Amino acid sequence: MAPTLSKKWPVYLIEAWALGTFMLMASFVVILVEHPALPVRDAIPSAWLRRALIGLGMGLTAVSLIYSRWGKLSGAHLNPAVTIAQWRLNRITTTDAAAYIVAQFAGGSLAIGLLHWLIPYFMAHPTVNYVATVPGKAGVWVALVLEFGMAFWMLTMVLALSNSRRLAPYTGYFVGALVAFYITVEAPYSGMSINPARTVSSAVSAGVWTAVWIYFVGPIAGMSLAGWLYRKQYRRRYGECRSMAMHLSGQRNGCRTYEVLWWAEDGPGETLFEHPST
Repeated sequence: MAPTLSKKWPVYLIEAWALGTFMLMASFVVILVEHPALPVRDAIPSAWLRRALIGLGMGLTAVSLIYSRWGKLSGAHLNPAVTIAQWRLNRITTTDAAAYIVAQFAGGSLAIGLLHWLIPYFMAHPTVNYVATVPGKAGVWVALVLEFGMAFWMLTMVLALSNSRRLAPYTGYFVGALVAFYITVEAPYSGMSINPARTVSSAVSAGVWTAVWIYFVGPIAGMSLAGWLYRKQYRRRYGECRSMAMHLSGQRNGCRTYEVLWWAEDGPGETLFEHPST
């Protein structure tokens, strides 16, 4: 474990930076659009349009992080549910997955904590509330179902696109578009998290832990199911393949699949496209 940490700690820090940056941008965008001390809220009375603006900002943030130089090195998981699903697909080792998850929680929580210290007047206002995610008026169970469904479709899309020779380069743009759509349409029901670390990052500073369990159960279960179904379909189409290496696996496995090996024998950052177009 120690050699792995000594080699890959910069990649783990990238995951902390990525979710921390996402949370900083989420806070700034929500403050800009929703805080009554700024003109946007009064200028745009429609809550739907304001959510669309927030969705656009966060979608663009996601795309920027995914295609950034650092994001490409870590795979830009930004989400423990994504990391767990990739681990279950054998695309990331247990040590790397654990380090990713710790980094994600730490990066997001530190970012919101920093803003809590710097601009408490803006962050603590009820219209911002540390960008916390809580169930809406429809209730906890509706929020849980929607968190599960959003997570399931998000990872299903990512797996389908990222394993296509033709569409893989555009995966991040589809992710950004789906993030924007989810925030615009679904946010009133669950706050649109699909990310345990994102929810906890806000809850630590806000002290708001309302039904926090649904933001673990829904996203992790949804993405894990998406990964299981995708691998089942992959095996049916291409034959038995127990490991689809991606990002930090560091080992070729003989499978005809899309591989990104951070620490391959030939050096970091090697990308292989070995599978037929899907």
